[in-house]
Order: sequence, then C-alpha cells, then structure tokens
Amino acid sequence: MHYRQLGVTDVQVSQLCLGTMTWGEQNSEQEAHAQLDYALDQGINFIDTAELYPVPPRGETYTLTEQYIGNWLSRRGNRDQIVLATKIASRGDWISHIREGRTRLNGKFLQEALEGSLRRLKTDYVDLYQLHWPDRKTNYFGHLGYSHDPDDIPVAIEETLAELDKLVRAGKIRHIGLSNETPWGVMRFLALSESRGWPRIVSVQNPFNLLNRSYEVGLAEISERERCGLLAYSPLGFGVLSGKYLHGARPAGARITLFQRFDRYNNPQAVAATEAYVNLAREYGLDPVQMALAYVNTRSFLTSNIIGATSLQQLEANIRSLEVSLSVELLAAIEAIHVRIPNPSP
Repeated sequence: MHYRQLGVTDVQVSQLCLGTMTWGEQNSEQEAHAQLDYALDQGINFIDTAELYPVPPRGETYTLTEQYIGNWLSRRGNRDQIVLATKIASRGDWISHIREGRTRLNGKFLQEALEGSLRRLKTDYVDLYQLHWPDRKTNYFGHLGYSHDPDDIPVAIEETLAELDKLVRAGKIRHIGLSNETPWGVMRFLALSESRGWPRIVSVQNPFNLLNRSYEVGLAEISERERCGLLAYSPLGFGVLSGKYLHGARPAGARITLFQRFDRYNNPQAVAATEAYVNLAREYGLDPVQMALAYVNTRSFLTSNIIGATSLQQLEANIRSLEVSLSVELLAAIEAIHVRIPNPSP
C-alpha cells in the first residue's frame, strides 16, 4: 500500500480509501465488517462514510452505515489505526428524513449532525469532517454548467467555517474537507480560513473517473497549488467502467440493476466511451476495472481513491489496481478516447 499526506497535515492516508455507501442497503453488517478487516489487513487505513449513507438514501436505512462502522471499531478496539472520515448532509428537498428536511450548514445543524455521527461511530472525534455538498445552489451531482439563482440565500460560508472552527477547537474534529464543490467554493473556503485563522480545507471529495474528468478543468490546479488533494469518488462510475452493463446487460444484484435512478453514467455518449475503454483494456491484457482505477491512482492531484465493493472478491480486485502500471502508449490511447468523447458523464 502507498500512503499520501492529507493536505498540509501530518496525517498519512492510504492511496486507496474504503468507501462504505452500500453498507446497510446492498451489504449486511457482517459483510461490512469482513470488508473492513480485509482492507485493514491490506494496509488501507482510510475509511470514508457519511450520515446520509447507505445509498440510495431512505428513512428506513438512514445512519446504518455509520452504525456498522461504529460497532466494528468498538469490537476491534482499533480506532487509533484508522483515519475516519464522515460527512454532514446539506440542504435538499429529497432528504426529508434527515432533520425533517430542514438541514443546513449552520451552527445548529453542524453540531447536531456531528454529535449524531460521533454517537453512531462510537468515537470521540472524526479525523476528517466533510460538507457533503454546498449549501448554495450550484453545479454538482451531474450538472456541468452553472445557472445562477439570484433568489437563493445560502448559509454564509463564514458561518459554516466559524462553527467548524469551534468543533475543531473542542477536539471533536481534527480536519475539515469539502465534497461536490466547485473551484469558487474551494477558493472561498481557503481564503476565509487564511484571513480569519480558521481551520484549512485539506481535501475535496468529488467524482473523478474516465467518464468524468471535469475535476481537471479548474480544481486540479487548486489541489496541487493549495495542497488540498482530491478524494476521488465513483472511480468506476457506479461500476459502469467494468463493462458489466454493456449491450444492455443488467447483472443480478448489481447497483444499476437494483436502482435504475443511477443513470448518470448510462447516456449514449458514456456507453460509447465505456465500450472504447473496456476494449482498450482488453487489448492491453488488463482488467477494465483495474485499468480504470489505475488511471485515477496515478493522478498527481489525488490524495486517495475511494473504492467501494459489494463483495470481498471485488474489493480484492480493486486493491490489486495498485499493481497495474500504465505504459506511455496506453496513457496516450486513453487520452485519445477522452479527446474524442470528453466527459460524457459530468
């Protein structure tokens, strides 16, 4: 396992991070604990979750993922071996089961959400507390272009950061990060942190994969110059880049088979790009999954690649992506596909 520095901190996180959003929906608690045990044995020390999880978010399963992790930490007694990250859900009319649909990134709800996560995770602190998506209306969750809403009144970033500062000072949070954020948002958080002496953003958790490299447009430079690297989620595009959904296939138990709402990576352009990447991997004698993950692993602006799995076999294969080397010729061929079909699934 390789390790990278988390922002400007002295924390070293594994290059692969264990994602958990299927636990409580597609995975049982026993399966979740087996994944955690295996990941830790393989050198993964970075675990990412969220109060929202599992996905798709439903009132009936709300908070199960954090509970599973908390039970595992309590039984294993290994909290000091783990860099634990979680997130607060932001505003949204589609999550009425979370704080009665009134959740915002203000002082009241930040404190309430964090206390709930700490209780479920059975810990006194989280190493990385992330804002799951912005409080303001902007382009995220599949929206590439920005449409301004002059009537939108978000919680001010100053208010959010001031409260996070209190929680860091109280020892309940060690570091803070953003998720589904834009270049403007990241730079605004950084500027306010610097001018007010508040905690500094150490990471940005956004989607990044062969079908969505929009992070490169503005955020990659920020990650490099400001030392707040990418935590890449959906590196396989909901599993699409494995090729298992090509030609209309819908394997039993697979995410898109179970939840048709996940259509972000299934438009005609994405299907064409996926087929090209899968064929390229096979031409070079590689597993399409491992080629896709290896591409993300080698990006210089990456801090950690968040891999998720619904079986130990998938997890084992994902971890072996660290052994895959991409030649100059293969990288050029990947780039040629990207030029021909750029970012089909932002």
